[in-house]
Amino acid sequence: MEDLINRAKSPEEVNMLSPLTWAYVGDCVYELYIRTNLVNKTRLKPHKLHIETIKYVKAKAQADLLKSIEDRLTEKELDIVRRARNSENHHLPKNADPADYMYSTAFEGLIGYLYLTKQDERLKEIFSLCTMEQN
Repeated sequence: MEDLINRAKSPEEVNMLSPLTWAYVGDCVYELYIRTNLVNKTRLKPHKLHIETIKYVKAKAQADLLKSIEDRLTEKELDIVRRARNSENHHLPKNADPADYMYSTAFEGLIGYLYLTKQDERLKEIFSLCTMEQN
């Protein structure tokens, strides 16, 4: 992935970004992971792929996932989660519980932070934990 997409910021610079920026990136990274996983493991047509993807990327699903893996996160990762969860976000979607939305933002923040800081091995471990929890 490094050759395809240039993640140019240093870990120090990433740490200075808003946790909502981490979540912005993490949302894409996690959705790409889910979509790719579904394409690899199913033979669904695009519309069905979309319907199936939504089950995994909606706020409640991400909030539940974070809660199920929280005890396996490092102290640094828990701090990232806390920062992202407590970020002041003025956007609340109409179809999500505010608490679920805060936790899903925290989950996406963690994914985005790991991705932007090029912690790809840890990101794979987190995705593996998520896959185990989803099955």
